[in-house]
Amino acid sequence: MGPEDLNLALNRASLLVAADSGALVALAAGRMPDAVIGDMDSLPDLERAHVPIERLHQIAEQDSTDFDKALRHIDAPLVLGVGFTGSRVDHQLASFNTLVRRADRRCILIGIEQIVFLAPPLLELPLEPGNLVSVFPMARVAARSQGLHWPLDGLEMAPDGVIGTSNSATGPLRIETAAPGLLVMLPRTALDAVIQALLAPGSGRWPARAG
Repeated sequence: MGPEDLNLALNRASLLVAADSGALVALAAGRMPDAVIGDMDSLPDLERAHVPIERLHQIAEQDSTDFDKALRHIDAPLVLGVGFTGSRVDHQLASFNTLVRRADRRCILIGIEQIVFLAPPLLELPLEPGNLVSVFPMARVAARSQGLHWPLDGLEMAPDGVIGTSNSATGPLRIETAAPGLLVMLPRTALDAVIQALLAPGSGRWPARAG
């Protein structure tokens, strides 16, 4: 994650929350986090001392990632996540897991070339013909679509079965999903359109997961 990625998100968000060692990146960029959430095992004491104590929120349990800890404690209409799709595949997969586990929390992960988010009950995007669209099921899920070269209708997708990578738009996109579990991956250039789509009243919102 570079300063340009952080600036991309902060140009669209009013608050900066760091997940544990994410505070190091923020401080190095000259940005003071509004909050730091995590188990604090990756934030050295020297850097931690620069953050006002009331902004430090330590959650000691080790059964979830710092991203999960942060996302479930942020009360916001939408979260833009930066630095969660980097070089470590295990961390990236864990972040995808969190997007589905915390389906009630709207969140877009910003990667180097793509953005990733959980499909809401209804997703409508003004895409252009030829735009790359990938969907990946993190659970068994069915969906209906308009505006895809290879429609999703009639497919039962699953992580160990049918997936939907490297599809393409034929025009404006519409995806209806029956249950949370379908990740959508688009070029970074679609970020603003996706923000508007996820915040649109008609997109719906998944309920919080029990437990």
